[in-house]
Amino acid sequence: MVLTSIPRWKINMVSRVVPILRNPAQRVHDWNEFHAHLAESTLREQGGRCMDCGIPFCHTGELLNGAASGCPLNNLIPDWNDLVSRGKWRAALDLLDKTNNFPEFTGRVCPAPCEGSCVLGINGEPVTIKSIECAIVDHAFNNGWIVPRPPGRRTGRQVAIVGSGPAGLACAAELNEAGHSVTVFERADRIGGLLMYGIPNMKLDKVIVQRRIDLLAAEGIDFLTNTDVGSDYPTDRLLQEFDAVVLCGGAGRPRDLPIENRSLSGIYFAMDFLRANTKNLLDGNHREVNYISAKGKDVIVIGGGDTGTDCVATALRHGCRSLIQFEILSQPPVARALDNPWPQWPKIHRVDYGHAEAMAVSGKDPRLYSVMTRRFIGDDCVEGVETVDVTAAFDEVPGTTRVWAAQLVLLAMGFVGPEKEGLISQLGLTVNERGVVPVDENKMTSIPGMFAAGDIERGQSLVVWAIADGRKAAASVHAYLRRSVLNQ
Repeated sequence: MVLTSIPRWKINMVSRVVPILRNPAQRVHDWNEFHAHLAESTLREQGGRCMDCGIPFCHTGELLNGAASGCPLNNLIPDWNDLVSRGKWRAALDLLDKTNNFPEFTGRVCPAPCEGSCVLGINGEPVTIKSIECAIVDHAFNNGWIVPRPPGRRTGRQVAIVGSGPAGLACAAELNEAGHSVTVFERADRIGGLLMYGIPNMKLDKVIVQRRIDLLAAEGIDFLTNTDVGSDYPTDRLLQEFDAVVLCGGAGRPRDLPIENRSLSGIYFAMDFLRANTKNLLDGNHREVNYISAKGKDVIVIGGGDTGTDCVATALRHGCRSLIQFEILSQPPVARALDNPWPQWPKIHRVDYGHAEAMAVSGKDPRLYSVMTRRFIGDDCVEGVETVDVTAAFDEVPGTTRVWAAQLVLLAMGFVGPEKEGLISQLGLTVNERGVVPVDENKMTSIPGMFAAGDIERGQSLVVWAIADGRKAAASVHAYLRRSVLNQ
């Protein structure tokens, strides 16, 4: 591909335009989504920026030197960009539906590795792929195009899916469409897993999640909530009552920080904070006190990823007194480093939604980089945190010890794999050196007929990867069930 062949009017006459989000100083006072849509005319112009590359990279879903490149779902991005540019929204939906079960989720919460691999981004601003994707599916829902489509016939085969996060739901949707009878087990009181309780409402409105769950139920999928497989439902019943099983329980074991005074009250894992907040919001709109409140407290978030950002945004909405976020890594560069070339995901400094809100409230970015937490301070309850600055090699910088006031500390340092006790151990499965359940190229575990998909076998990752893994597992389960029928 010769870059000089790109129609210059598409680059020079139409600039990248992203939706104007709700004012951060105003939105911190509610739990409504901060997303917005561009006008249809603008969206069509943005779709027209797509160059219809001879060899597009936006849809590849490859890992280059361990870094994501392109869309793991292999979305037909140039095709539906072109259709949107011509106002053919229904046709764009049909193409999007071929590869992505839940574009209303990825269009809101995916970091868009597709845009990081957009060819236009080599020497300009990439196409607004994520916002166009979200606009397509929202346009479709608003026009009544997305309705339940139950399968025309049933195969008589029964499949159990343990876990109702994005991997489990995608797997269930694909297998149900193939005609298999699918039962999804969820130990929480609501279906959705990470989508329901792991992502705050202002980032992904739970009405959006429930709308899709209701559609899946109308298509014939059975959902069982408050059912912990391995406790409420014995594991030996799974392969007795079902022809295949898919484990989609995620990788919810959080990374801890075992330093001095870790046992003080007031120190929580980030997901415990976020999960309790969302549950209380859904149950009582914060009229009760059965959640971890940051109101009036000095809050410290340890960890700089998406979960840490969600903690920042949630604490602000509670009305915290002060807010600081520590990141042990160095601040990323403002532009790609030499060891992070296109089409890899650009590891650059960004201001996420929570950081923008913190700056609107306090006038400063809450993040401090190259900071290591040494110990927690307090008697029964945490009262402070002692830190020290570190180099890129994590060596302490002399003379940089500081003490910060804190009555609430949130640990958002990622996850180390699925819970080993309970389901996994009862099934006789083991975890590998990465702490996840090993599977073969077909997502099957060491137990015939039992598969695994998503974070439970991949490790902590993105919603878009979970959906892709769920779809791949469904294809493998379908092939396995067909073979079992032929062998009978």
